[in-house]
Parts: sequence; C-alpha cells; structure tokens
Amino acid sequence: MPRRVTLPIMASDTDAGQGLSPEELLRYRRHLTLPEVGPAGQAALARGRVLVVGAGGLGSPAALYLAAAGVGTLGLIDHDQVEVTNLPRQILFRQADLGRRKVTAAKEALRGVNPHVKLLAHDAWLSPDNALELLARYDLVVNGSDNFPTRYLVNDACVLARKPCVDASVYRFEGQVTVYDPASGGPCYRCRFPQPPPQDSVPSCAEAGVLGAVTGLMGCLQAAEAIKLLLRRAGLPAGEPLVGRVLLVDAWTMEFRELPVARRRDCPVCGEAPSITRLAAEHLVCPAERPAQGLSREEARGLEMSVGELAARLATGDEVYLLDVRERWEWDLCRLSGAVLVPMSELEARLPELPADRPVVAYCHAGVRSLRAAARLREAGYPDVKSLRGGIDAWSQEIDPTVRRY
Repeated sequence: MPRRVTLPIMASDTDAGQGLSPEELLRYRRHLTLPEVGPAGQAALARGRVLVVGAGGLGSPAALYLAAAGVGTLGLIDHDQVEVTNLPRQILFRQADLGRRKVTAAKEALRGVNPHVKLLAHDAWLSPDNALELLARYDLVVNGSDNFPTRYLVNDACVLARKPCVDASVYRFEGQVTVYDPASGGPCYRCRFPQPPPQDSVPSCAEAGVLGAVTGLMGCLQAAEAIKLLLRRAGLPAGEPLVGRVLLVDAWTMEFRELPVARRRDCPVCGEAPSITRLAAEHLVCPAERPAQGLSREEARGLEMSVGELAARLATGDEVYLLDVRERWEWDLCRLSGAVLVPMSELEARLPELPADRPVVAYCHAGVRSLRAAARLREAGYPDVKSLRGGIDAWSQEIDPTVRRY
C-alpha cells in the first residue's frame, strides 16, 4: 500500500489577525474559535487565491463555501450560460439567471455571500493557450470540470505550474475527491489514468444522470480540502489533505471508502522522464481515439445525419425506420411520430426485429447513444443506418418546437 503523503508546512509570514477588519473578525468568529484556524488562519485564507474551474455542479458549492470562508481572491472560469437543467444541482443560480453567462451570475451570487472576497470572472474556456498564464495568478485550483479533455488540461497545467489541484467527479449517486500535488510528492491525475479514455466510452452525467445533492457533497469536500491547503501554506498544521488518497462516496448506500494512490515513476507528466513538458491539444485526447464501437472520428461523422436532412427525407415520403434508443421514461415524455422504441439495453437482443431493407435512423436525446446504436447496427450488417446528430433535443429546437424538451 502506498504510504500516506505528508505535505510540507511553509513558515507563517503574518501576525495573528493582521489585515482583518472588525466586521471580518465578527463574521468569522466560528473560525477564529477553532485553535486550528484562529486569527492567523483566517488571515491566511484572506490572502489565499483559488481558481475554480467550472461553475457547475461541483464548482457551485465549492465556490459558495470558499467565498463564505473568506478566501481573499476567488476566480471562476466557465464559458457556458445558465440552463434550466442546471438548476437542480448548480446551486449558485436561480430561475432568474436562465440565459445569463454563468460567471456573471455566479459573481453576483458570491458577492451577496461575502463582500470581502475579490471575485474574478473568466468568461472563457480553459485551453492550452491560456491555462498557465491563468494559473500563475492563483495558489491552487479546484477542478469542477465535467469532461475529460479539460480534466487532463487542468492536471497537466497544475503539474507544470507546481500548483495543487483539488479534484472531484460524480456519477449517478457516487462521487470521488482527492488532491493532486506532485510538487509535495503526491501523484497526479495521469498517475491514475495516463491517457484519456475513448470518446463516449464513459457515459456523461446527461446520459447516466446524477443526484444533485451528490455534486453538493463533493463540492463541499473540495472546499474543505482547499481551505486546509491554504492554512498549511501559512504554517498551520491543518489536518491531513487528501494527497495520495482518493475518497470514494456512495450516497445511495451512504458508504465512504478510501483508495490509496501512488505516484508513478513513469507518469507522462510528473514522472522521472516526462514526455509531456508543455501544454498542447494533442496531449488531451487519446491517440487512438475511437468514438463508438471501433469507429474513427471520420467514420463517426459519416454515420450521422442532421435534423434538417431527416426532415427533408421525411417530407419527400422516404420510408425511414425511426429507431428510438432512449429509455421508456424518455419515450413517454416525447417521441418522433412513427418511431419504434428499442432502448439501448435491449438493442442486442432485438436486432432481428429491425428491418435490413429500409434506411434506419437511430435517435436518442442528444445523439450519443444513437451513435453507438448505429455503429452496432453497421457491425451487424445493416447497409443503410444513420444516427441523428443532436438527437430529439435538436429536432425540438430546429424542426418542431411542439416536441417536448427535457
């Protein structure tokens, strides 16, 4: 079992409570009462600079608690706008924020929590071009991203910048949280997963679902880890950060487990002879990326059909077999006229039911599951099969607004 990594404690450079106003001393009284924090610790938090990547399900609770704790400078980077599907888990936002830029709405919400925090809104996507320059302004990163390219980018940038990364992820009722900090002797994300998985090999939260409270739980744990790291920078013995350990949470059974993770000597970014020494787009995707069922990117694109193309074919009377591969509950909400429901979980067993002498167009909610279905049908010998790009959601937005969105 890998040994538990103990982070070095940096010497304090502040007197107890220096720089805190009378209002702040009153506001943070519960923190000041804690011997492990006290005035010196609160002053250290006030000097702290934390970047939150992604103002979503994880970033929302993490940012709220970091702002409430009095972290002096809090940055948020996100380039999305608020959608109604965000509201059950992204607790920074309200109904009135729908359609607004996330970082703008988040900055207003956090200002309402604590006016003493300096809030920096970065309305952009994190990229190899801006990551290192952005990280240079902060002490550590809280990673709330929800896609693999960004997760690997955050990791690589933090390793190269020698900044700790408080990382978390969620799936359905489960979550995990850890601290990646090779500068202190711990592992990084690539020590666990050297290369990103093939695209679409892991269902997204949109596909698999996620309980909103789970993202809240994991985001709060991220905030706690970030606070401990900032306190330790001030020379305070602030507990034991999750370096070299991954905390696994199953909220459905309410079980907590710990997984030890060791640093790899052959890690491509933090190992003894790293192959990744700069940030580049080619490092963020699997070299042999196979989007679905052994398809290349080009083959996957060739399997797709736009909603406009499908509408045109249906208008001319083409006998298209519409294959709905969503779940029954989705079918009950809305469907395309004339479609046949064969959920992905039943597709293999029901292949003989599908016609091989007609064009087949598979669709799902957003086009991910249907692409896998189309690839499987092609493997099985169906000569004319397509996946509806963007799924029924794109159909609702671009073709027929009477089809219910969800």
